[in-house]
Amino acid sequence: MGDEILTLREVAEYLKLAEKTAYRLAAEGKLPGFKVGGSWRFKKEDIEAWITEQKRKTN
Repeated sequence: MGDEILTLREVAEYLKLAEKTAYRLAAEGKLPGFKVGGSWRFKKEDIEAWITEQKRKTN
């Protein structure tokens, strides 16, 4: 199964962001994620698709 779920800390590390920045982007709906019991979680495939979309927007 390729449905790897990442925590906020893991996404921040993956994107080379501060945790605060990743939290803000998620809370603003700019980073694709969902809450489980008050904690943010992210599907790795959604984050990779988001990266691809960001790259497309800048070109």
